[in-house]
Amino acid sequence: MVGTVECIAVDWSGALTGAASKIWMARATSGVLTSLDAPGSRAGVRDALMARHGNVAPCLVGLDFAFSVPAWFAAARGWREASDVWAAARDDGERWLAQCEAPFWGRPGKPRSHAAIDGLRVTERAWTAVQRPKSVLQIGGAGSVGTGSIRGMPLLLELRTAGWSVWPFDAVGTHTLVEIYPRLFTGPVVKSSETARAAHLASLGSGISSGFEAAMSTSEDAFDAGLSAIGMSRAVSAGATWPAPEPLTAIEGQIWLPGPAACAQSASPNDSATRDDSDRDRR
Repeated sequence: MVGTVECIAVDWSGALTGAASKIWMARATSGVLTSLDAPGSRAGVRDALMARHGNVAPCLVGLDFAFSVPAWFAAARGWREASDVWAAARDDGERWLAQCEAPFWGRPGKPRSHAAIDGLRVTERAWTAVQRPKSVLQIGGAGSVGTGSIRGMPLLLELRTAGWSVWPFDAVGTHTLVEIYPRLFTGPVVKSSETARAAHLASLGSGISSGFEAAMSTSEDAFDAGLSAIGMSRAVSAGATWPAPEPLTAIEGQIWLPGPAACAQSASPNDSATRDDSDRDRR
């Protein structure tokens, strides 16, 4: 992507109730946060992005949920490409969540039936030494991320049909969606602490107005969305690279890695603050 690109970061939620306060959208251009709001629902995110595609100006959107499943699971179900996974999630996702049949796990009485490492995609396994990656197959219990991902995948199908490119399954276009991991943009901060969030934002300097800073201090979800949008924008302005897909990426997807210059505050991956945080982190 070249030229001036608007970057939008969505801090997503798969909650059946209460999602309105947990879903936030932030927009940034040239490293400056320009908008921060709660669209009210997952449908609100869809409507906003459908409308944004009608604007010809280039746009990069980061969504905070897993774009696919481990390759072995896809192969077992006969899913040959990511769109097959998304269609299955659209048609059967609510049943998966209700019944929690293997290989899904995490609900009461539904333990994991496979080795922990097998629940991770290749892109998540790269972080096991420095993070606590979570599996899309975990749909209950502390830190579960599967519910949000399963309820997010149908959105990818809708947006791709509407003309959005979904990286790395599609080539990067003027309107592209990527999977993001907010921790890459927030740096080492205990995000569950309002005091820590406020102190972190105060240390960053320019790029965040006082109104946005107040919202990000109050809400961890707004904090993630705001700093992710700024980091994405910095990465694009610095000439973000788009690595060639690995063999399994075509079905599993890949977390977009922006590079250290994009992070709001650089940090060692071994910093304990990147691991000692609330259970809400996706990975």
